[in-house]
Amino acid sequence: MSYAKFGIRPELVERIKFKMKNPVIKDRIKMLMNGVNKYDLQDRAKVRKLVRTAAGIMQENLTEQQEEQIIAFVLAQKIDPNNTLHLIRLWAMFR
Repeated sequence: MSYAKFGIRPELVERIKFKMKNPVIKDRIKMLMNGVNKYDLQDRAKVRKLVRTAAGIMQENLTEQQEEQIIAFVLAQKIDPNNTLHLIRLWAMFR
């Protein structure tokens, strides 16, 4: 399922992908995601906190609507960070 179906703009995705190429930002995001499991990624409150923290790390000002779209996208993907196939699918979606 594409992020565009959730109303997430391609410009935002490209900007975030560019920022993630910065090793400092990438390491901070990795530390944020360290220990996150599939149950955390299905909890709306935890996902909201992760999105807000990640946006702060990347210095992205997200509107309430953008935040809700990203949260809905993450919840719909049913991501298991310990499942390699899930990670490959996400990687393919955003390359």
